[in-house]
This record gives sequence, structure tokens and C-alpha cells, in this order.
Amino acid sequence: MPLRLLVLLAGLSVVVAGCGTANVATVLPPEESASTPASAHTVDANAAGGTFQLLGDLDQAWKRRDCAAVAELTTWAEKTLGGRACEATRNDRPALYSDPVFFLPPEGGWFAALARKPSPAYFLFLEEGDRWRLAAGPIAARGRVPEPSTATTDPAVAAQARVVAQSHLTYLTDPAGVAGVRFASGDPVRGLRDELNGLPAKVRPDRLDVDVERLEQPTMALPLSSDSMLVFDGLRLVYRQRPKAGRTSLAHPLGRDAEIVVLASVVSAENGVTTVGVRRGPA
Repeated sequence: MPLRLLVLLAGLSVVVAGCGTANVATVLPPEESASTPASAHTVDANAAGGTFQLLGDLDQAWKRRDCAAVAELTTWAEKTLGGRACEATRNDRPALYSDPVFFLPPEGGWFAALARKPSPAYFLFLEEGDRWRLAAGPIAARGRVPEPSTATTDPAVAAQARVVAQSHLTYLTDPAGVAGVRFASGDPVRGLRDELNGLPAKVRPDRLDVDVERLEQPTMALPLSSDSMLVFDGLRLVYRQRPKAGRTSLAHPLGRDAEIVVLASVVSAENGVTTVGVRRGPA
């Protein structure tokens, strides 16, 4: 189990008890990787196109119901999400995506793809152990689909992009909104916080705590224009449900212990952070 450390936000504890919201505790985020390993390769469109074919290998592994091969071809969030799905179903493999456009970072070691068929979805690929693996995907795209760009992004927007993961962590563990992080009505992150806050009423008289943790990762951000960036990050939600005092069993089992949520966001000078893709599943 990860070490649970409560973070004080704006001088106030964001752990709320007995107010109709979940007892949500933040876990101090891990240190980000200081830099890309020296062995990481800068990716061009040809290399990205070749790596994208990894989805075909994954499709064959799903066809064979070979969960060991699925685990070998994946990493980061997808190693858990895809592995759990494979073990749970061993059938009905995911759709095979095609017609990609690539978002290529200058530092190498990772890249993103937006597959346009059969429906728009993002995929993240990471170089690990001298080979490429699928780190997350399909992340179902929502809203207007962005276009790749080689523009130089305003430093203020780039700085904001580096803290998107922390913004997600803060928002989800701050039901009172004292930290000042905001998401527009209809944004999936806002909906997720509403969902977490409503869970205690669903399981009452059981007691419920939710820990929100960042998935360890380097910053994954790409320019879209001079004043906007595409950012990927991931969170783990850990649910701790207990029967009320005097009972030995749960009255309303939640049916989940942990989830992983992968988010694609657009950060812009004008609109702040907007969620443009979500992937969610059991951890």
C-alpha cells in the first residue's frame, strides 16, 4: 500500500467527514523523472508509424487470449488496465484502431497518437527497456480534436502544463473548493469529483474513504499552438470501505477497490485546463 500523507491546501485540511462527501485523502505525489534517459530515441513520423503497428500485435495477443503477451506489450497505466481487462474477459478484444496522426515531443522516449478510426482515440507510447510499449489507450477523445504543431508555446502556458497532474489531484481532494482550482460545467473531472463526493450516501451506513494518487510519470505535454498544449497524466483512486461500528459485514458493497483514470487535457491561456479524453478502469 502506498504511504498516505495528508496534504494541507490553502492552510486547510481537505479531508471532509460527516458532511455528505467522501473522506478524500491526497497522497503526496512521487518525484517526477528528472529527465529523459540518455538512451531514449527522438521519434520521427516514420518511427512513430512503425511503433503504432504495435496495436496490431496487441490485437493478435487479445485474439489468442494471451494475457502474458498483453502484459509484455504494455506499460504504465495500460499494463494494469489492459491486463485486468484481459484476465476478466478473455474475449471480445478491443477494436483495432487506424488512421493515426502523431504528436511528437522534442525530447524523445515517448509520443502520442490520435487514431481517427473507428472513432477518435488517443494512444500513448513509452520507450522502456529498449523497446516501445503501449502506455495508455484507447483514451476516448471528446470535443474538438486538436492538431499536432511544432509551435513554440508561451512559457507561462508551458509552466501551467507541467502542473496539470497536480491540479487534478488538488481538485479531486478539495470538495470545498478552497484551493481555487476550477473546471467548467460538463468537464469529466468535475463529474468525477461529484461522483466521489456522492459515494458515501450510496454506501451508507458503511463508511468510505477515497485516496487519490498520482501515477508516477514524467511530464507528458505537447504544443498545439503558441498558447495551448496537449497534456497526459494519470491518477489512481483507492476505495477503503468499512462496515459501520457494530457490524461485521458491508451493507452496500461498492464492488471496487481501486481504479486508474488516464486524462488527456488541453491547457490554454484563454480557457485554462479542459479535459479532451478519458480512460478509466479497475486497477
